[in-house]
Amino acid sequence: MLHCNSSLSYYTRHNMSSVCRIMIFQRSLQVPSGEDEKMGNNEMAAGTRSRQRLAQQVIDQLRMQIETGKLREGDQLPTEPQLEAAFGVSRTVVREAIADLRAAGFVRPVQGKGVFVSDPNMHARLVLTPVEVKSIPETLELLEFRMAVEGEAAAIAAYRRTAEQEAAIRLANRKMAQLIESGEPTVEADYEFHTAIAKASNNRFYIDALRHFGPRAIPRGQFPTLPEANDRAYLEKVHAEHGEILAAIAEQDPDRARQAMRAHMMASQRRYRMLAEQQ
Repeated sequence: MLHCNSSLSYYTRHNMSSVCRIMIFQRSLQVPSGEDEKMGNNEMAAGTRSRQRLAQQVIDQLRMQIETGKLREGDQLPTEPQLEAAFGVSRTVVREAIADLRAAGFVRPVQGKGVFVSDPNMHARLVLTPVEVKSIPETLELLEFRMAVEGEAAAIAAYRRTAEQEAAIRLANRKMAQLIESGEPTVEADYEFHTAIAKASNNRFYIDALRHFGPRAIPRGQFPTLPEANDRAYLEKVHAEHGEILAAIAEQDPDRARQAMRAHMMASQRRYRMLAEQQ
């Protein structure tokens, strides 16, 4: 029978078997017995909003592991299946959490090897310009406003959109994918996608609301210092969120469209709150 001594130093444990390491990692999360199964069941029952809360829990736990030194610079994070088992969540939740930690500079991917803890000073060195720092509260307020407005716009678009309007949303989504592939700026295409949804609601007030802000409604356009503004993995995650919204509108599912749009905005809120904590 395999026994793991959690009192050993991290570097000693690091050389132990992968099975032993994941047992220690799970123990360090301090999740009460049975809670992992409960969390998994809650995720299925509560849907998108629960997924966002669970992603934040994973972020908080991994960040604590890194900041307390239990996971040190250069250490490899457990694999996705191991993290799923440790937290009792889906792979989607794990990937969202890792993407946010990566955008904040806590971890870095290594092609073909996995995800590793970054230099602990990397995220501390991410210093925004004074203008960017002042923009964070406004950005969070704008995302809150957009969540309310665009969530309903997406729901209405799901049952009001014409075939031509659906095609316009799809075209904007495809354009963003092409720009990501070619490494070109995506803010304008991102804005076009959201504007196309507002137009598909066939309600001029939703259209006017987005036009009022223009492309600055897309947060990363206001933070040129952030690496994520041009990070392909991050942009692909944003594009995938757009894909979920588009699919719900195409299938004329208002509730799903609303939740997909809200999840998209909540993910952005989470990233910028984390950014605010680093300043």
